[in-house]
Amino acid sequence: MKSYKMKIAGLERELELFPVDDKIDIAAFIMFGDVEITKKVAEELLKICPEHDVVVTAEAKGIPLCYEMARQGCQNYVVARKGLKVYMRNPIEVEVNSITTLKTQKLYLGENDAEFLKGKRVLIVDDVVSTGESLNALEKLVKLTGAEVVGKAAVLAEGDAKNRKDFVYLGELPLFFK
Repeated sequence: MKSYKMKIAGLERELELFPVDDKIDIAAFIMFGDVEITKKVAEELLKICPEHDVVVTAEAKGIPLCYEMARQGCQNYVVARKGLKVYMRNPIEVEVNSITTLKTQKLYLGENDAEFLKGKRVLIVDDVVSTGESLNALEKLVKLTGAEVVGKAAVLAEGDAKNRKDFVYLGELPLFFK
C-alpha cells in the first residue's frame, strides 16, 4: 500500500494513496470515524475563520467537520444534499464537478434550509479543496438563499489549491504524479 504521512493540527496521520487517473494519485484524507482529528481540526479552523451564524457543507465527507465546527461555535449547520429527499419541498439546486467524483453532481437545499439560511452569515467548509469546484458550487447555492457567505474553509488544500486566496486552510496536501 502506498501512503503519505502528514501532520495536521498537531496530529499525525498516514493517508492511503488512490489513483484519480493514469497520471495522478491522491492521498485520501477521510475524517469519518476519526473523532480525534475531527475535533482538533474544527477547533483550529474556528481560530482562523470569520464570525458566522451558520456552517454549511456538502454531503458527505465534510459533514463531521461541519457538525463539529457548529458544536464548538455557532451551534447551527446545514448540509447541502447530493440527492433529493421526499421531505425537501421546493428545492433549489446547483451543479458541481469534483475531482473525486466521476460525473457531474447536483447539490440541493430544501425550502426549510433555504429559508433558515436567508439573511444569515454563512461559513462554507469542506474537508479537502482541490479544484475548488465544490466550494464554488456551495457558494452559489448559499447565495441563492439570500444568505451572505462570510468565509470558506477547509482542512487541507490539495495541489494548486494552496495558491488560492478565497479560503483558509490548515495544511497542504500534495498530488502524486506517476
